[in-house]
Amino acid sequence: MEALECIKGRRSVRKFKDQAIEPSVISAVVEAASMAPSWKNTQITRYIAVTGDLKDRIGKGCFSQYPHNGEIVCSAPMLIAVCAKEGRSGFERDGSYTTDKGDRWQNFDAGIATQTFALAAHEAGLGTVIQGIFDEAEASVMLNLPDDMQLMCLMPIGYPAEEPAAPKRKTAEELLTFMN
Repeated sequence: MEALECIKGRRSVRKFKDQAIEPSVISAVVEAASMAPSWKNTQITRYIAVTGDLKDRIGKGCFSQYPHNGEIVCSAPMLIAVCAKEGRSGFERDGSYTTDKGDRWQNFDAGIATQTFALAAHEAGLGTVIQGIFDEAEASVMLNLPDDMQLMCLMPIGYPAEEPAAPKRKTAEELLTFMN
């Protein structure tokens, strides 16, 4: 699959087949995602592949604000918890911030890695949906995350049972400004 075809073809998938994902497939997707750029090559993004009872407990216990997302988690064969090692992106070796953006680079790096993961998953025939509305504190406890790790998003993943249509997109003219 060509890069542009992958970018244009990837959709947020919310319905999955009842088919397990082989660990080697997820490992290959993570290996591809590891090529995402990061602040001074800090490579802060980590992935936790969650299945079975823990996945269902997260789906049922961490989505009171938006229950439909929890239903999607429970229906997927796997949940990817995207995490970031804190205190690395945007910092110098002495711990000071490099720019006025402070530690916000962490979100940027994790976002790039998450999109790269989603595109690699799409190329592997998998569907994903990136979720941000969940109880981060409760999910972090359930995942037993160490203090230096922040849960960035949750991503149900599986073989798609649907082919969502592409939503309307803004034109390049609406998105782009040229300046001299």
